[in-house]
Amino acid sequence: MAKTIIYQLLPRLYSNINTTRRHDGTIEENGCGKLNEINDAALENIASMGVSHVWYTGVIRHASTTDYAFISKKSNANVVKGKAGSPYAICDYYDIDPDLATDVDKRMDEWKALVERTHAHGMKVIMDFVPNHVARAYHSDVRTDTPQLGEGDDTTKNFSPNNNFYYISGQDFHSPVDNLDEAYVENPAKASGNDAFTSHPSAYDWYETAKLNYGKDYSNGTHHFEPRPDTWNKMRDILLYWVQTGIDGFRVDMAEMVPVEFWRWVIAQVVNRHPHIKFIAETYDIGRYEDYIKAGFNLLYDKVNFYDTVRAITTGAMSASELTHVWHVNGHVGRNMLYFLENHDEQRIASDFYATDAVKGRPGYILALTMGKGSTMMYAGQELGEKGMDEEGFSGRDGRTTIFDYWSVDTLCRNANGLKYDGEALTDDERALRAWYAKVNNVAQKYESLATGEFYDLMWINQHIWVDASKLYAFLRYSGRERMLIAVNFTNSQRRAILRIPADAWQLMGSTWNECIQPYDLLGNAIYIGGRESVNKIKERGLEVVIPAHDGVILSF
Repeated sequence: MAKTIIYQLLPRLYSNINTTRRHDGTIEENGCGKLNEINDAALENIASMGVSHVWYTGVIRHASTTDYAFISKKSNANVVKGKAGSPYAICDYYDIDPDLATDVDKRMDEWKALVERTHAHGMKVIMDFVPNHVARAYHSDVRTDTPQLGEGDDTTKNFSPNNNFYYISGQDFHSPVDNLDEAYVENPAKASGNDAFTSHPSAYDWYETAKLNYGKDYSNGTHHFEPRPDTWNKMRDILLYWVQTGIDGFRVDMAEMVPVEFWRWVIAQVVNRHPHIKFIAETYDIGRYEDYIKAGFNLLYDKVNFYDTVRAITTGAMSASELTHVWHVNGHVGRNMLYFLENHDEQRIASDFYATDAVKGRPGYILALTMGKGSTMMYAGQELGEKGMDEEGFSGRDGRTTIFDYWSVDTLCRNANGLKYDGEALTDDERALRAWYAKVNNVAQKYESLATGEFYDLMWINQHIWVDASKLYAFLRYSGRERMLIAVNFTNSQRRAILRIPADAWQLMGSTWNECIQPYDLLGNAIYIGGRESVNKIKERGLEVVIPAHDGVILSF
């Protein structure tokens, strides 16, 4: 079984080679990447890094300030974040975002063609499903044969099981953005997507969105799931609609903000008809991991446990020994975890707000690939050391790559190199980093023990020996006759370490004392002090290796 490695990209940014980059610029000024421009060369470039799945972010039509003649309900600037708008403020669940189309009238055909191209390069397709909220100006111009969301709601009630939205009855909505040239009227006000049940959301709320009602009354915590709420049926139909475009799965935005009972019902509805479809949940509550796995999710974000721990170790705020706790927490649900160091919500590794240098992210990424039975995600530009330090417009200089503005990303733009995607315009350091990511990904794809093998923590027997125990971490992965020792070094200089492996670990791996082995580093990094030796000698003395700075070794026995 191969390792699942997901590559997240925003088409709006990924294939945009316009270098104008005017602050708060329009689509005409700054351009926008197109689905057609993610061509065969681009997909071959991605596949060569050992990627198994591509997550296309921001494909469904969302609110923006760009006007298109066919849109019956234009988005209002008072409820749009940035010129391009948030990909998570959906204004038509049944439509492709026209910004991404070369020929707007054929935008759905262009999406289906991209799905087919991705498959032709041996990768599967993930797309966003945004269930918790929609743009305030939601209106489907594609699906007109069924009632619109909110059509028929009893707006005199703050909550009704039959309503699609939550209301603040008798009150007008007041946007924290005051665009006097374009007043926005909403009466009664709807609750905002981040559970802000107020007619006056703040600039820090998700004021551009309206929360959907799945039958939970937030005023008293009661649930009303029988008879089945109308929203459930509408959202099931949306999922089934996108499945027929040929995709392989959904990354579900803010899954925990929707009742788990809905997920248990709707995932079964989809998978019973289309067994190949996978569901990935954006999750943050460690205590509820099992609930969402039982509901049918294949993968869950492990942000609070794995990501936060690795980030703290990388920045020197935590000891690497804390990774043992990560393993203990995830032991029973490890195969369902999705590890990552970057995504559109998080700051770039190379940003001034995180590690300042992309190379410092390498040991953490080795852990993301090798520490568990789950999957790994990387974000477009991570492999190039993108810093995310632009001040694009609505998105300020915060170490993140904007999801709100029309923009092009310098590293991605040079990697595209006029849509040839040959990386010829990259610096030597950027090419070296990309080659490193490709190397570790392809190693993880090749060896079953790194995907499904058992885990054995070596810190308990090694931490009292290592001088830099707070900056080094080592463990075993094994499956059948595959036996791996992984060690990472979070320091800025190479470290010589004697890695001791206890007797019970050798027994679990099925080794005999007289067996002779020759450790070999699959990454080509380690200097192994010694040659072909018996397990018994190594058990007594340990494996002495040199681990490069901000890197790691994967020793195969």
